[in-house]
Formats: sequence, C-alpha cells, structure tokens
Amino acid sequence: MSASPTLQQRVPVPRAAWALEQAGVSPLLARLFASRGVRAADELDDALAKLLPPGDLRGAADAAALLADALRDGLRICVVADYDCDGATACAVAMRGLALLGAAPGTLGYVVPDRAVHGYGLTPAIVDLALAQGAQVLVTVDNGIASLAGVAHARSHALAVVVTDHHLPAQVDDAIVLPDANVIVNPNQPGCGFASKHLAGVGVMFYVLLALRSELRARGAFAGAPGASADAPQQPKLDSLLDLVALGTVADVVRLDANNRRLVAQGLKRIRAGRMQPGVAALFAAAGRDPSRAGGADFGFALGPRVNAAGRLSDMTLGIECLLTDDAGRAAQLAQQLDAINRERRELESGMREQAESLLEELLQTLSGPAAAPPALAIYDRGFHEGVVGIVASRLKDRVHRPTFVFARGQDGLLKGSGRSIEGFHLRDALDLVSKRHPGVLKKFGGHAMAAGCTVDEADFATFDTALQRVAAEWLDAATLERRLLCDGPLGIEHFNTATVASLDAQVWGPSFEAPLFSDEVEVVSQRLVGEKHLKLSVRHSGTLRDAIWFNHAEPLPERVTLAYRLSVDEYNGRQRLQMIVESAQATGHR
Repeated sequence: MSASPTLQQRVPVPRAAWALEQAGVSPLLARLFASRGVRAADELDDALAKLLPPGDLRGAADAAALLADALRDGLRICVVADYDCDGATACAVAMRGLALLGAAPGTLGYVVPDRAVHGYGLTPAIVDLALAQGAQVLVTVDNGIASLAGVAHARSHALAVVVTDHHLPAQVDDAIVLPDANVIVNPNQPGCGFASKHLAGVGVMFYVLLALRSELRARGAFAGAPGASADAPQQPKLDSLLDLVALGTVADVVRLDANNRRLVAQGLKRIRAGRMQPGVAALFAAAGRDPSRAGGADFGFALGPRVNAAGRLSDMTLGIECLLTDDAGRAAQLAQQLDAINRERRELESGMREQAESLLEELLQTLSGPAAAPPALAIYDRGFHEGVVGIVASRLKDRVHRPTFVFARGQDGLLKGSGRSIEGFHLRDALDLVSKRHPGVLKKFGGHAMAAGCTVDEADFATFDTALQRVAAEWLDAATLERRLLCDGPLGIEHFNTATVASLDAQVWGPSFEAPLFSDEVEVVSQRLVGEKHLKLSVRHSGTLRDAIWFNHAEPLPERVTLAYRLSVDEYNGRQRLQMIVESAQATGHR
C-alpha cells in the first residue's frame, strides 16, 4: 500500500503551447499551461473585468433585490456561517460587504454552529439563535442548500431566507429537493447556467455582493448613478474583500478553474502589495510567512489550517472575529490564539493518524497483504476526536489511495464520519446509493465528489463499512485503484535558477491546475537522514550536483532513480540555493 506511485507524464497540446508562446508566454509556462487545458492566452488574463458576470449566477439578482430592500428598510440581517475556513471567510465577506454597501450600524450580526453541539448547516436550533438576535433576514454562507428543516423553521417565524451555498442539493427518492427559501444562490442548483460550478462558498457570497452593488447602483444609491441624490456616497470597491475570497477559495480545495484562478490571483496581488485585512496580515505573521511573497500554498498550508483549527477544536467565532476586526492589535491576539489551537490540532491529529494507521495495518494483516486491501475504507475508534476526522481521512486516503471514511463519536452518541475520495469515485453519490440499499443506516449525509460527511449509529457501522466497500467494488476498477502521479517531464538545465522558481511561484496553482512536478533521472551521490525522518540527498543531474530533500521519507534510494520533484529555493543565513523537493522516486537501470 505504501509503494511508490506510477509516474505518468502530462502531454501538452502542441497547438495550444504554440499559441501561448506566440502570445508572449514563456516556453516553459506555455508547456505547463497547455498540459493543464489552457488553450488561449485570454484564459490567463486575471483581470477583474474577465470574471464571469454575476447575472449568470441564478438567484443572484433576486438575492440582490431582497437585500437591497432590507438595507433600505433597516432590517436586521443575520449571516449563518459554517465552521470551516470557507464558511468563516464567507461570513467575513458578507459582514464587511454588507457594511460597505450601506447596512446601518447595529443591523448586522452572525451566528456560527458549534461542530459538536449543533452539527452542520442551518438547523432549527441555529434559527432560534438568530431569532434571539432579533434577526429579520437570514443569509446562509457555505451552507443551507440541504437545510430543509432549518429553512422551514425560519420561514414559519416570518424570517426571509437567502441561501448562498455551493454544495450539492439534497435528494429524496432520486429527486432533487430544495429548501423553501426566498432565494437560493448556488451554481450547483438545477437550472443554473453559471459556467463555473466550482465556486467556493466565499466566492458565491462575493458574487451576491457584486449583484447587490449593481442593484443599488440601478436604484441611484451611489454618486454618479442615474437618479442618485447629490449627497449619495461613492460606489464601494468590493475588491477590498478579495484577500478573504482568495483565502477561502484555496482553503476549501475547490477546483481552480479560470474564474477561481482570477479570484485567487486578485487576492494574492492585494496581499503582496500590503493591502489586506488586519486579520489576514496577523495570520501571516503568526504563521511566519512573508505576505509580500504570498502564494496559494500559504493559504492552503499556513493560514487556512489556523482558521480551520478554531472550528475543529474550539469556536469558529475566534476565526471570524480575527477576519472581521479592523484593530491590528486585536487581530494579532486572535491570530496567536488560532496558532495555539492549530498546534493542539496537529498534536491531536498526529496521535489519531498513528492510531488509524495501526488499525489499518491490523486490517491488512487479516487479508492477504496490501494487494488484497478493500476498495474503500471506513475506520472508527472510540478515542477519535470529531474535529479532525476529515484531516485523518485525507492523510489515510493519500497513503492507501482508497476512498476513506474516518468516524468519531459525537456528543449525541452518534458516529460522525468524514470522507475523502480518489478520482473516479463520487463520494456523495456513493453515500446516496448506500442510503437507498440500506434505508435508515445513514441518519444524514452530504458533500461533494471528493469530500463528504455522514452520520450513523455505532451499531450500524459494520453495515455501512460493508455497503461502502460493495459500492466501491462495483464502481472502481484496477486502473483507478492504481496510484498515479502526474508529472510534467524533465526540466531543462537552463531552467535551474531562481528566476524559474520566482516565475512558477507567481502563478496560481491548485486542484485541477496543480503546481508543476518535474521528473528527471539522476544519480544519487550521497544521502543521509536529517531530523530523523527526512532524506537529504546530493544528486547528479545533467552533469551537475544538486541538493534534494524528501520530507517524511526515511528509506534509502538506489544509485540511479527517476525523481518526481518540485523546484524550490532554500534560504539560509541570507543565502539562496536551489533545491529539489522530492515527491516520489522510481528505480532506473544502470547505464
């Protein structure tokens, strides 16, 4: 199960690479972009004017009209957030954006569920919390599309409900069922022709604000607009929110299609120029990262986990308040609290992962070895913590290349499972099939193709495990279960320089637009362990000695190998040197 993946080289479309070069893209980047589906330089234009228009997003105009009326009438608006980074940034974008667009002081508030107490989404209990705040309008962010009971409860109390979400709708007897909200804005709802189906929750909310600004402009709310009064304020610039949009988009690991790449690129530009929310700046400082050199990896591996940690182990209010405050001192204090919680999360996750891997090894020993491993995994232990099951599931999925669920007991005594999948296995659809074959086993479920969650009774865990394996056995073939690592082929010696690293780091990479991973045959000249678990290498590549390191890999390599690696710059004592960051290796024959 821990064998190295097969290296598979991406093949760029020659005509597309040529067209990109003719448009002025460097040959290396043209090759990389063409192998990721880019066909024309226009797709690389990250200008805000190139964003898909808000009018294409079903429900956005109706949501704008409802919210414009609410702002006019001074109604109390309550944002219903989610307890992950996407939900936290979406909440901050909603609160900041509505204030920019004219919400009167004291008319904005938010509620965020406690993962262990309330569970996910707009539940009746969350509606009651909003009612206690005096809410008259509810705006869900990153949740709500499957909250049938919660929306019904809100409407029964005369609340207007605007659902902004990006998750898949609920299904009952193969029919899609939508909540009875006043307005639904979701690119994945039936009948929505929005070209980007992969907006994160924060992206959906940002689009609603764009539509709201257009509606207010049409009503003459801003200076220079038709019908505007002489003392009308200037039109607010919503691009000030793009640092938050970029953070939430990357942290939620949504596909970086052209539209999402534009949102992220614009956010990164603002951050690199020093124009960001105090909370974002504080998170960079807490993580020890330089915002002037910000990249997508900072969002995914430094800032995002710190915000997420609050929802996993504490109260996401900490994360939201960090992103909402304009007081740099308070932002720094909150960021330090989030950093401490994240350290606790890492320790908890490490222990859980070791425990889960031990359970996995026991499972494999009962079979005929790794080759006989089941096509899907479901792991549970009474000592697991609900807050980090998703992270552990992701780590195990990466190790075994199988759809994986990890469960923990919730405060209500039910098992709460979080799953991560592999390409070719739609996790939410698999849960739907399990629920049809075994009615009542899944108390509730939802999610995406690659990530999903569900709730089961402990007594039904074995039934769920068997049912999931059955679906996986039916849907997955040997080729899909084989681990493959997509590479970009050899990197010419002329590109081994810091300018190449800077050029690559300046791009926006992510899911479905992965960062370059090169592959070259090298001779291993020397190798040693550093930090007891990292393999430090000196390799001869194209006649030149180069430094390389393989993090969290302790097994020695043969003399000749093909390395799959990323190019990086290692800075130490003010000096820079190139380094190959190894992701995988395959033995090659002697020459």
